[in-house]
Amino acid sequence: MAPVLDTIGGRFKAEGFWRDRTAVDDLRDAVARFPGRTAVVCWHADGREPDRLTYAELAERTERLAAALYGLGVRRGDVVSIQLPNSWQLVALCLACARVGAVAGPIATIMRRREVEFMTRLTRSPLYIGPVELRGHSFADMSAEVARAVPTLRRRVLLGAAGTTAGADADVLDLDRDLLGRAWEQEVPAGALDACEARPGDLAQVMFTSGTTGEPKGVMHSHNTLGAINRAQIEALRLTSDEVTAMGSPTTLQAGYTWNFLMPLMLGATAVQIDSWDPGLMLRVMERERVTFFYGPPPFLMDLIRAQQEDPKDLSALAAFATGSAPVPPVLVEQARDVLGCRVYALWGMTENGAVTITRPEDPPMRAAESDGTPVAGMEVRIVDEETGLPVAPGATGLLQVRGAGQCLGYFRREELYAESLTADGWFDTGDLARDDGHGGIRIAGRVKDVISRGGVKIPVVEVEAALLRHPAIRDIAVVGLPDDRLGERACAVIVPEGTPPTLEDLRTHLAELDMAKQYWPERMEVVDALPRTPSGKVQKFVLRDRLGGE
Repeated sequence: MAPVLDTIGGRFKAEGFWRDRTAVDDLRDAVARFPGRTAVVCWHADGREPDRLTYAELAERTERLAAALYGLGVRRGDVVSIQLPNSWQLVALCLACARVGAVAGPIATIMRRREVEFMTRLTRSPLYIGPVELRGHSFADMSAEVARAVPTLRRRVLLGAAGTTAGADADVLDLDRDLLGRAWEQEVPAGALDACEARPGDLAQVMFTSGTTGEPKGVMHSHNTLGAINRAQIEALRLTSDEVTAMGSPTTLQAGYTWNFLMPLMLGATAVQIDSWDPGLMLRVMERERVTFFYGPPPFLMDLIRAQQEDPKDLSALAAFATGSAPVPPVLVEQARDVLGCRVYALWGMTENGAVTITRPEDPPMRAAESDGTPVAGMEVRIVDEETGLPVAPGATGLLQVRGAGQCLGYFRREELYAESLTADGWFDTGDLARDDGHGGIRIAGRVKDVISRGGVKIPVVEVEAALLRHPAIRDIAVVGLPDDRLGERACAVIVPEGTPPTLEDLRTHLAELDMAKQYWPERMEVVDALPRTPSGKVQKFVLRDRLGGE
């Protein structure tokens, strides 16, 4: 646990920011209050009928899955690697982890063997759960390769394995047949699950995020910190149990995990999901399910506005759209109002701490285009000079630092890396630059960290550069983010060739052979004679961005 939480965690409890409860307690409360209410509904891009579970049904399936995990040898503190698309199964499995005292380890489905092997090896995960196949990629084959490379990965559970060649593997279980189709709860010793159920201060989740260190970082959150994040979001936007929430992003990313899983669960509301982003489908779903609240980065908002302009749906229930990860232009706020009929709220946050600042209902509507909001309850922010660490003058730009009840516990088995991001008095160095917005909040001004944000997905630049430097036709390289109207940024590889320059397709083929996630691949390539550098040898990426952005 981070040292600062050892000293001030008691204050968070005393002031009520840490609820002394878990998501399993929230599930029990929702069952008691709204047993027949739809807890989660998932629509499928392939046209299958949507899956719907009431709170009573979700609790029943969670209990069976928890007993199954226990029967498979999962114990308190084990990290269960879950790489599933948006689905009720993903929600129930994460809850089942808490019921058995284990830790949910969500992995985005865009990740491939290279990333999954790193994550499961670091967490020493004993169990992998994923689909047999999804969008043309065999997770059965990939997970088999990972299991051979990671000694702790003893079992694999695959959704849809029954009747396939993967299902014939003795080391593979089918999620429906072998876990949900067996009365595991009758086989577990009486009281075993109650004895091992997670406590509020226990590690609840390891969510991997990319950074500038060349490897993903496993952000650790307890049930207390996740509860603080979601309570603050609810209070800031005045959300109620009558909400029907939706989101296009995966639940295996922190935004989806909090805004469209834990938050509606805490409210006893209904969460609506689609298993693959399709703005036309999402509009139909929003009309059918009477969605009231949506969260998504600006590209999702742009997509929905365009789709609504082309084929309008009844979105009269939609009241609020919260967005972050990139500045919100004024025209987007206006279009959301005029085309979607909803109010936009802008926020800033990270996997490490959830939504830290957000604009409020009492603010003027256009504040979302001018500010990233004021701090939520339980969180503090400050802007300091990068060199001195002292607060900057009003209106000046400086380094954004935060601390509070929603701050993570650290990076999994990388304590020294997290310690480098903390000040002596417990402030977390976000690596982002900000200024005072003039209304008691902040406005993000840029990033110190060398990370590209493509549609809300963070591209680990150092890792991509290291992989591309292995190409024999590349002598030197810099990957920079260039502005993009839809996605915020796209990655451009600026290379100094060794002989005949490779093509962009050559780079992509190279990264595919290294099993790097496709979303990390450069989408543009430029050839230069030399990279601009400082006297100390550091690449001046701002020079490249200015030069290429102007082109």
